[in-house]
Amino acid sequence: MSHSSVLFDAPGPKARRVSLISSIIAGLAIAAGLAWMVWTLAQPRESGGITLPGFFAPTRWDIFADPEVWQFIIMDGVLGTLRAALVAAVFAVALGILFSLLRSSQTSWIRVPTMVVLEFLRGMPVLLMMLFILLVLNTGSYWAVVAALSLYNGALIGEALRAGLASLPRGQREAGLSLGMRPLQSKMLVEFPQAFRQMLPIIVAQLVVLLKDTSLGYIVGYTELLRTNMNTLGSFYGNRYLFSLFVVTLVLYLIMNLSLSWFARWLSKRTASKSSGTQLDPEDPNQAILVAKASAAARQSGSQAGSL
Repeated sequence: MSHSSVLFDAPGPKARRVSLISSIIAGLAIAAGLAWMVWTLAQPRESGGITLPGFFAPTRWDIFADPEVWQFIIMDGVLGTLRAALVAAVFAVALGILFSLLRSSQTSWIRVPTMVVLEFLRGMPVLLMMLFILLVLNTGSYWAVVAALSLYNGALIGEALRAGLASLPRGQREAGLSLGMRPLQSKMLVEFPQAFRQMLPIIVAQLVVLLKDTSLGYIVGYTELLRTNMNTLGSFYGNRYLFSLFVVTLVLYLIMNLSLSWFARWLSKRTASKSSGTQLDPEDPNQAILVAKASAAARQSGSQAGSL
């Protein structure tokens, strides 16, 4: 049996040769661009009549040999960012679950106001929300950052979970109801766990965005990684070290975001392995028998009630 794609023909020798040559040219162009950028950054430059060394000169990186600099970066910058991000992530997931349940309600007077609130939160810029909470509610910079990130990302996570609930086969809900569950029980015990696992990559991606958006706390005066490195340390040590501080800030953000992504992949595998065999899947033979018996009993009780 042929495994060739039905969407396009397999490339011939000439097409493969052209593709190889194009890939080599593109790779050389990218390498040349990176080499030019590194060479440009390494060149000395004039600033205020003073010749400064290139950005890779050791004199631009010597402050990181001081343990007190790293202590300041970690204790004030990294921990400040993580403290706001972790608290906001917990609230955002909780709000997302609540919003998804209210948004998917069968009652219109619950569903419609929730939709209006979600559209308002999704359409409002996070920075404007931080400023509003800080100036109007006078909560302080920390809670302004946490509240704004929780509301905004909670609305997006809620819409993702609602989409996950809507994408499930109708048989999942019908199977839960046929077992005697109430609609809310079926949604919480049967549908919602599957929707959460299905939407977990989107939720994690949104939590990564949440972590990066903590840098907006720089505007409202919250001490996080960006403000600590680029403002406080940059002002103290001068413009000579701005590039090195920028690189350190970038690397620390990458470490935190990649660690969060790795943890999410690990958690997804763990939850998938633990929940395998516990989902209400009508295609599973054992569960299919159970669902069939429950459906037959429900039909029998319904016919008896009708005859009465």
